[in-house]
Amino acid sequence: MHQIIECVPNFSEGRDLHIIRQITDEIEGVEGVRLLNVDPGKATNRTVVTFVGEPEPVIAAAFKAIKKAGELIDMSKHTGEHPRMGATDVCPLIPVANITMDETAGYAQQLAKMVGDDLQIPVYLYEHAQKNKLRHNLSIIRAGEYEGFFKKIKLPEWQPDFGPNEFDAKRGATVIGARDFLIAYNVNLNTTSTRRANAIAFDVREAGRTKTADGKPVLDENGKPVTMPGSLKSVKAIGWFIEEYGIAQISMNLTNIGITPLHIAFDEVCKKADARGIRVTGSELVGLVPLQSMIDAGKYFLGKQKRSTGVAEKELVRIAIKSMGLDELAPFKPDERIIEYLLKDAKDSRLIHTTLTDFADETASESPAPGGGSISAYIGALGISLATMVANLSSHKKGWDERWKEFSDWADKGQQYKNELMKLVDADTKAFRQIMAAMGLSKATDEEKQVRTQAIQEATKFAIEVPFTVMQLAYESMQVIKAMAETGNPNSVSDAGVGALCARSAVMGAFMNVRINAAGYDDKSFVEDIVAKGKEIESKAIALEAGILKVVNEKIGV
Repeated sequence: MHQIIECVPNFSEGRDLHIIRQITDEIEGVEGVRLLNVDPGKATNRTVVTFVGEPEPVIAAAFKAIKKAGELIDMSKHTGEHPRMGATDVCPLIPVANITMDETAGYAQQLAKMVGDDLQIPVYLYEHAQKNKLRHNLSIIRAGEYEGFFKKIKLPEWQPDFGPNEFDAKRGATVIGARDFLIAYNVNLNTTSTRRANAIAFDVREAGRTKTADGKPVLDENGKPVTMPGSLKSVKAIGWFIEEYGIAQISMNLTNIGITPLHIAFDEVCKKADARGIRVTGSELVGLVPLQSMIDAGKYFLGKQKRSTGVAEKELVRIAIKSMGLDELAPFKPDERIIEYLLKDAKDSRLIHTTLTDFADETASESPAPGGGSISAYIGALGISLATMVANLSSHKKGWDERWKEFSDWADKGQQYKNELMKLVDADTKAFRQIMAAMGLSKATDEEKQVRTQAIQEATKFAIEVPFTVMQLAYESMQVIKAMAETGNPNSVSDAGVGALCARSAVMGAFMNVRINAAGYDDKSFVEDIVAKGKEIESKAIALEAGILKVVNEKIGV
């Protein structure tokens, strides 16, 4: 499994697209790195860049980008709304797949050393890469910003972690670290008042505000100001005025979306703004967002309406965009802003994104794939889709309002099964092609023959496991179908019946593929075990289908 990390450097240039392009060209010039997003901001005069890849190429790309930014950006002439201290202001690394935070922190330290030693830029480590807890927080490191660092860097407690302890007037200093996924998020207000925006920011941010009495700070027994924490954990926020849009915003960093998700941050700002006589008009994401954040938001806002959350993924994303007004200031294109959509390989979902006609035509062609395995997966997806439809119709049925959550939960389960089965449509065809590719390997020498044989066996095992997974999912989905036949909208009971027919056919069709592929696999113990399990699933599916059809036919009654 490949280790994947994300790098999100923030460069102190958001207006000159030629400079920004030269920096991103350095990133794209590194093999093994994929540039996901470039998000310049005129008012902040700052560009957030996002790219991913395996650690070594990501480190190489980050180093080249930091070097180029230092050559092109003159911090002595820089102005902007956002706090900053260098041409490359901050450069975090984020673990994405198959890599720990400790490992990611190690790569951040490696990059920081390269920048400090080779480029002679003062570098500070932060968050998980920083062992000194007094320097753990980015805002503490950056306090004083560019203008204040000429003095700050000379203080013994603020010696850089790497690089010279002389502040570079042109390039400034850079903060490099490892952190959890962070969402940079701005909420738009119907006011131009920075003071009022700040008041709302203080209401919600975890750090809150200093407690006052008679206009003076309240001090504790140690003479330090007493703070009143805000309502949201793991949230940093300030208010500012954006001249480009003519509005004030609450600018937030959501540092742990498991604690405070996107939709909760939005809703809380709405409440605090309303209490101060201010309306939220929309919001904007800076950079990228995980798919799950959008799905959770869509479900949250549907739930508030007492509507079924068991709808298609794209509908949940659409609801999230509209509910939070993410398209108020500029179009929000999910394919360009959601991480998983940017990372997905079109080849892995080619079949399910074709038209019904093209899918049928390709199946009917002389090409051996897609074949019975892919068709079985698709039939299974159609079967559970029918049951999900019944659940959604039942959730919204007049007179059944008190049961909306019951059917919403069934619809959610149905969507999960549908999504997994749809993935297996392409996976089965991919498995077949892997066998063909393995069989096409050279067998000129004994060593090549051994490699070819091993490749064929590995591909064959995969070609057994995919349809077996189809069997398992299609059979499990029949519990949703059964529930909808028994308790769902009676006007749609025939749809549940057709769903049962599809699910049973998916199980039986997938089992045929398990058996025919198993015939070519050498591990007989594995074959015996999986065939025995397959027979049991097939038997149960046939019996369950009969039970569902009995209920359906009794309800139809004709």
